[in-house]
Amino acid sequence: MIERRLYFHIDWLMLIAVLLLCGISVAMVYSTTWDPARNVASRLYVTQFYAILIGLGALAVCLSFDYRTLADNSHFFYIPILALLIYTLFFGASIGGGRRWIPLGVVNLQPSEFAKLAVALVLAKFFDESRRGNPSSSDLMLGGAMMVVPFVLIYKEPDLGTSLTLLPIFFGIAYLAGLRMKLLGVVALALVLLAPVAWKFGLKDYQRSRLSTFLDPSQDPRGAGYQQIQARVTVGSGGVWGKGFRKGTQAQLRYLPVAQNDFIFSALGEEQGLVGVLVTLGLYLFVILRSLETAQLAKDRLGTYLVVGVLSSFTFQVIYNITMSAGLAPVKGLTLPLMSYGGSSMIATLAGFGLILNVRMRRFTN
Repeated sequence: MIERRLYFHIDWLMLIAVLLLCGISVAMVYSTTWDPARNVASRLYVTQFYAILIGLGALAVCLSFDYRTLADNSHFFYIPILALLIYTLFFGASIGGGRRWIPLGVVNLQPSEFAKLAVALVLAKFFDESRRGNPSSSDLMLGGAMMVVPFVLIYKEPDLGTSLTLLPIFFGIAYLAGLRMKLLGVVALALVLLAPVAWKFGLKDYQRSRLSTFLDPSQDPRGAGYQQIQARVTVGSGGVWGKGFRKGTQAQLRYLPVAQNDFIFSALGEEQGLVGVLVTLGLYLFVILRSLETAQLAKDRLGTYLVVGVLSSFTFQVIYNITMSAGLAPVKGLTLPLMSYGGSSMIATLAGFGLILNVRMRRFTN
């Protein structure tokens, strides 16, 4: 548990930045679900607020126990997550054509969000225990298998976007562990060569449609290209200062689908303009750079691996969602962490930052 002297080593600046992003999240969920006709907002912002409170509790739990203890017991997180992913495939709630949630009364649990933490913990522990220097081929294959199993289970839900967030975790930790750039080049080349096969057999029709309309959304402006067109219009219509809180037209009039979720950044650009976008991007950049500093300050390899694993997935998701909102990447069901509506995502993300804060706080302990 936390000793009193460790409180002085908590990174309060990063915690404040994370809380500010959570505050922006509640405000934007409230604004994007505002109904001008009825002059009332959906109750989703209340749900988001409760998710933040639960997430802060999860952050406190991850902060309370030594990260080395958590990593040593990572299999107690990893195996149950696999079981939950398998259960979700067969018995999960079917919403929007996918089985990604487990109904728990008034809320739905999305195990794939917590799979990121489980994979980061188990891979950090695995590569920390492997011999120093360049990892062997067997090390990489076994570590890759630990990532591939939940990757496939999440992909089969289907949820390609969330499954892709596991890849940066593996490559980030493996690179620090000594993965040679030459091997990364071979993997990249193999992916390029396998792209036609993946296009033909690995992607579903709607996924292929999203990729093709990304290059030219106008070819299907009322179908697959609709979200991308509306996202571009929304993010670009705010100008420098924005239209104002609750005064956006694209989200409030429902021209932009799921504005409180996948395209919350576009709605932010419309309402708060370039100034609001820069402030938000500054907060994200501060959190990412501060986390990188934590990885450098970690007292051992395990701490460095754990921070990089959690941060790699978070950074990938932030970059992809923002570029997607600006029309610079294909539309994919990938939320903006710490901002998009979603209880499981918020709780898992805050728990991940609990692990990062944990590593920094204990950098002076034996």
